[in-house]
This record gives sequence, structure tokens and C-alpha cells, in this order.
Amino acid sequence: MPRIALAAITCAFLLAALPAGSGQPPAQPEVLVLTLDGPLTPASAEYLDRGLALAEQSGADLLVLQLNTPGGSIDVMNRMVQSIRGSGVAVAVYVAPRGAMAGSAGTILVLAGHVAAMAPETAIGAASPVGSQGEDLGETLAAKTQEILKATVRSLAGWRGEEAVDMAQSAIEEAAAASAGEALDARMIDVIAEDLDDLLLQLDGRSVVVGGSPVALRLHGAATRPVAPTIIEQLLQALTNPNLVFLLLSLGVQALLIEISSPGGWVAGFIGVVALALGAYGLGILPVNWFGLVFLALAFVLFVIDVKAPTHGALTAAGLGSFILGALVLFNSPGTPSFQRVSVPLVVTMGALMAAMFFVLLTFVWRAQRRPIAVGTTALVGRVGEVRLRLAPHGQVQVAGELWAAEIDPRDPALEEGTRVEVTGVDGLRLRVRPWDRKPG
Repeated sequence: MPRIALAAITCAFLLAALPAGSGQPPAQPEVLVLTLDGPLTPASAEYLDRGLALAEQSGADLLVLQLNTPGGSIDVMNRMVQSIRGSGVAVAVYVAPRGAMAGSAGTILVLAGHVAAMAPETAIGAASPVGSQGEDLGETLAAKTQEILKATVRSLAGWRGEEAVDMAQSAIEEAAAASAGEALDARMIDVIAEDLDDLLLQLDGRSVVVGGSPVALRLHGAATRPVAPTIIEQLLQALTNPNLVFLLLSLGVQALLIEISSPGGWVAGFIGVVALALGAYGLGILPVNWFGLVFLALAFVLFVIDVKAPTHGALTAAGLGSFILGALVLFNSPGTPSFQRVSVPLVVTMGALMAAMFFVLLTFVWRAQRRPIAVGTTALVGRVGEVRLRLAPHGQVQVAGELWAAEIDPRDPALEEGTRVEVTGVDGLRLRVRPWDRKPG
């Protein structure tokens, strides 16, 4: 009996010494997937930061950033690079799907990943820096910017080898681009993967360095968890589309002009203010030529003047020309990337619609100016009423549902009650009338 008790106590101690949960199967690996499709903007950086925070909170084994971008500003790129390099979770930047690209700033973003991957038929490169308005930089500024970017890619891709660094620097100096196969041959990327499943299969067991420490990726049977952009992030990203920004500016101008021409309401004014505010955000993100704003402001002034002091459409025509010219100059300056240019047919179409709207608006204004005054006693001239108190020559008549003191020409015969009369004038609160002869037809 003592032996049995001793054995039981020994087993209890042994069980207590085992690690907690040793009898449970290991947790399933988790991979978070973010998708960036479009220019790199502050909204893109916010999206990436939120995804990285979620990955660290959930203890994810890997975060995949699926990328398709023509590029973006250097400031946004630097912020995203810092977020990736400071992440406690391994990040794989994956240029996908087929036909996608990591152009300009996207090239450096790929190199910032702990793992760099591309799908077949994708491209990377063309990372020469340009100004905020899409123009070529001056010689001195271009040299400084290129040297900073080259130093960045050397620090990010140095461990990949000399050929990878040379290819990355050529993308900056000469705007060179490379296919997925060429990038893999130069070791600029790690793998070419057909899709996400293929990527995880190739990365399973690979060792990467995260925060200075090696981390082995255990991705067999991993569960993928897409992280979609929030509504606000989607809205802010959409506002980098120059066509949408142009539509918002057009809508805002038209709504405010409707409010100015017909004050008293609030709906048109509210819509106009909101549209212009959203358009202003887009202007702050896109590379624009601010000289175009001068033409847009001039167009707005001309529209307002023609509404308040109509010139039979002359100022409106000038305003429309200024508006179209301003829109084209604003977004379509030489050197601006094609993805950041506004559609010329869209500008012309919106100009035609604005012309039609202002033609209708001015038509109502002209009619209102020619219409007789419809308030006060002056509006009674020409109205027909009926005698209520015999006019000889003074009496009373009923006009427009009201009784008025009235008189007729003393030389005319008296008019009896019930006689139809026409108002010919107004003296203070007394109407001058005459017999009304009904005209045939």
C-alpha cells in the first residue's frame, strides 16, 4: 500500500511538471492578407498600419501585402517602409495578380518586405523620382533625391547581393524595369508564385529575419484571413482618382451656384460644400498644377457674375472655357503620370452639361426679369374685377378676392353693381378702373 501511494504521488509530480497544454494539438498557423491596388497614398499607409497592428494582436505567423501600384509619393513610401521594417510580424510583399506592377515607389516597398514575391507576368521598377506635380526635378534636387533613394535600396537589398542592388539602383537612375523572371534571376525577389496558396507553400519552412532575429515560417495548413479596407479608407483611396476629384469639383461648383442663384434652401449649399471639401482632399494628394486652380476660380467668379447680372450668356461661355482649361491644366500637366491624368472626354462632357445647366438657369433669370412685378398693388393693374358698390364715380370693386375703393373717369357714366371692370392704375389704396369689354375668343 505505501508503494502504491508513493507511485501515485510520483505520477502527480510528473504530470504537474509537464508544460501546460502539452496534450493539445498545436495552434493552426494564421496568415493575414492585405490588398493594395492603386497609388500609394496616406490611406494606404493607414491601411497597412492597421493590418500590422491586427497581425501582432492576433499573433499571426505572416502578413501578406498583395501589391499592384504605379507608385506614390516618397513621404508615403518612407512611412510604409518604416512600418514594415519595424513590424514584429514577418511581412511578405507579393506583386499580384498577373499583369500587376510595383512601379516607382512600389519597387522600394517590395524590397522592404521580409519576403519579396511576384506573380508571373508582373513587373517591377521605373522608380525615378519626380516632383509633386509630376514634373522632372531640377538637376541638383534630382541628384539629392536619387542618392537618398539609392542609399535606401542598398540598405534594404544589400543582403540580396550585388546584382539585386544594381538592378534596384538602375530602376532609380535610369527608370529601368524588370519582369518577374529577371527580378528573380537577380535575386531582387525571393519567389515567383502563381497565387496565394502557391506563395504560402513555397514560403513554408523558410527562415527570415524579423527585428534582427531569425524566424522560421511554419505555414503548413495555414488559415488565411483577408483584411479589407474600411469604408473611410476606401473613400480616401478613391479620392486619389483624378476623374472622381474633377467630378466632385464640378458638382460642388454647380451646387453652390444653384444655392447662390436661388438662396433660402440649404440642400444645394450643403452638397456643394461637402463635394468641394472632398475634392480639396484629393487635390492635396494628387500631383496637380496649381495654376489650373486660377482658371477654376476665375470660372466660378464669371458664373456668379452672370447669375447676378446676366449678360445673355457671354460670361457663362467665358466661364465654361476657363473651367475646361483649368481642369486640363490642373491634372494633365506635362510629366504627370498617365494614371493621374483626368479623362479629356470627361472634362468636355462635364463642360457641355454645365453649359446646359447654366442655359436653363439663365433662361429662368431672363424670364423673371421680363415678368411684371407680381407683388403689391402694382400687380393689380390689368386684373378684372366686379363692382360691389355703385361707381359714380367713386365706389367699391372686388378684385383678386379683396374689396378695394375705386373710381372711374368722372366723364364716364356710372357703373352699377355687378358690372365687370378692369384695373387701369393705382393711386395709393384706390384703384382706377374702366368698364371691361370681353374680347371675342
